[in-house]
Parts: sequence; structure tokens; C-alpha cells
Amino acid sequence: MDLPPLPAAATAALHRLIAQDADLAGILERAGPLPWRSRAPGFAALLHGIVAQMISNQAAAAIWGRLSVLPGALTPDGLLDLPEDALRAAGLSRPKVAHARAVAAAFVDGRLEAGRLATLDDETAIATISAVRGLGRWTAEVYLVFALGRLDVFPAGDVALAAAAADLKRLPVRPNPRELRELAETWRPARAIAARLLWHHWRHVTGRPAMDDLVRA
Repeated sequence: MDLPPLPAAATAALHRLIAQDADLAGILERAGPLPWRSRAPGFAALLHGIVAQMISNQAAAAIWGRLSVLPGALTPDGLLDLPEDALRAAGLSRPKVAHARAVAAAFVDGRLEAGRLATLDDETAIATISAVRGLGRWTAEVYLVFALGRLDVFPAGDVALAAAAADLKRLPVRPNPRELRELAETWRPARAIAARLLWHHWRHVTGRPAMDDLVRA
């Protein structure tokens, strides 16, 4: 599957990162060039994050496939108009239905606005997103990485990142979020690029595709 090349700033950050960390450089040697996955900023990207919370990529892709064909489901007003039964039939749990509706309402009433989020610094954007029910720090950080293309955001609560870091750095156990965030400090100011490399490594090691690749297939 063809993916777009890295933006110039990301390419420069990648080169600096692999020059300082031989383990990260080795990922490219084994797994090939780093793919640049992105999502359009806005409601659908945050809904994508809700769907992906706490389930496998395969399960998330299946749910997203069913959800995305529901009329209006990928717009705030449209999702609010859909009955709970339709969202549940697509595969959303009852809590995720509530979270999806909370996010839709936040876009409708202006608490969240894609253009404004793009202008905020990383921590302010994360705090703004996380203030909405169902959108924790992980979802906010993933949004900044994939929808806004931020270069120094690291979703330390991500299970796959913890597994990848443990494997790559030959750690005796998977690091918890605090330990993983501390480890990532060495990758500033390109922690998002390091996260992308770790996900790339884990896909190569496990043979598990990214959710976005499954949706596009």
C-alpha cells in the first residue's frame, strides 16, 4: 500500500533521531522506510480514536468499517441524529456511544474546533481535548500525532509502544506509562517520530497491520 512521503520537517527530525539512537536506526534497516500515516483533522479523527481505544487493530477496523457507512456518522450533527441502536449495531459499546456523542456535542457547541486545535501548543491542545468526556490523554496525543502531524508528542499510555520499546531496548518487562515517558525524554524534540518508529517496529515484529491499513484494504 502506497503512503505519502514524510514531510520535510519530519524527515529532518528522523535523520537527527536515528543518528543519536542506533536501536531506532536499526528499525529502518529491518522494517524498511517509515510510513507516514495521517488523518484529516476534526471530529472523525477523534471518533477514530474512541473506536480504537482498548481493542485490537483488527476489531477497531471492523467497527470503523461498519460505522463509517452509517449516514452522517462521521459528522457531529449526523452522529447525534443516529439512534443508539444503530451505533451499537456497528460495534460501539454503550460507553463508547456515550463518548462519541459527547465529542460530537463538543464540536457542535464549539468547545472543540479543528482549526483552533491546530493553533494551540501541544499541552494546551491535549488539555482541551482531554476535557471532553471519553477523550483521555492517549486519544488526545494520538490525535496530535496523526491529525496535526506534531513531532514531539509521545502517547506513553499506548500498549503497543510499551511492547515495542521493551523489545527494542531489551528491557526485562514492559515499561509502564511513567517509565515509557521517561525513556522517551531522550528522543526530544522528536518523540512523535520515535513513536512512529516504535509502531513500525512492532508491526514488523508481530506482523500485525495498522488499523488505518486495514480500513483502506
